[in-house]
Amino acid sequence: MKVVILAGGYGTRIREETYAIPKPLIKIGEYPIIWHIMKIYSYYGYNDFVIPLGYKGNLIKDFFLNYKKLYSNLNIDLDKDKITIINPIKEKWNITLIDTGLNTMTGGRIKKIKKYLNNERFFLTYGDGLADININKLLNFHIKNKKIATITAINKISNYGVIKIKKNLVDSFKEKPINQKEFINGGFFVCEPEIFRYLKGNNTIFEKEPLEKLTKNKQLSSFIHKGFWHSMDNLNDKENLENIWSTN
Repeated sequence: MKVVILAGGYGTRIREETYAIPKPLIKIGEYPIIWHIMKIYSYYGYNDFVIPLGYKGNLIKDFFLNYKKLYSNLNIDLDKDKITIINPIKEKWNITLIDTGLNTMTGGRIKKIKKYLNNERFFLTYGDGLADININKLLNFHIKNKKIATITAINKISNYGVIKIKKNLVDSFKEKPINQKEFINGGFFVCEPEIFRYLKGNNTIFEKEPLEKLTKNKQLSSFIHKGFWHSMDNLNDKENLENIWSTN
């Protein structure tokens, strides 16, 4: 199965970093976040990646073109104009990088890579979210439920303290609680080829009309992930992920 990683957005909420590089290349530790995402799938044996590019996509191409040189020791013979990679880093990855346009929306990017997916079931995720998700359990859940798509649902802690008021007095207060009845889109989708019937053009936002129609048609199942999940929306998120990585 192929793994699609959306990597074309502007990343405007973390402009401190994305003025220079695309969001998927922001480093967590010594590796960019897209590397960490790929390692999740690779751990479960999925090594065939299709990456739709947009904003500063040339830098993502450069990263993978120079990957072995960047993370291996080198012998550089300037006299003979020869470079030898010493103990080259090895990955089983097969990576297809497709320019899908600068201003194309998420649904449009997926539509543009249709021919690279061989009319088969595929994984889909964003280039800025990490989780200790069991990919095999996600896939098995999707197959069992026999829907066009499966979304991973995250029961996330609120960013704010929640208060309940009664007669002008605070009746209860909970600092950053988990709402047991509400979930957010955690990415990590599984999609059948029929998903392309819901994608109209470049301006299609995957998270709006396609997912809304799938929901209406009862074709979107929800895999609840209760383990670790963390997105990288802003600089504070990046720093949190850096701290998690640095403490193993």
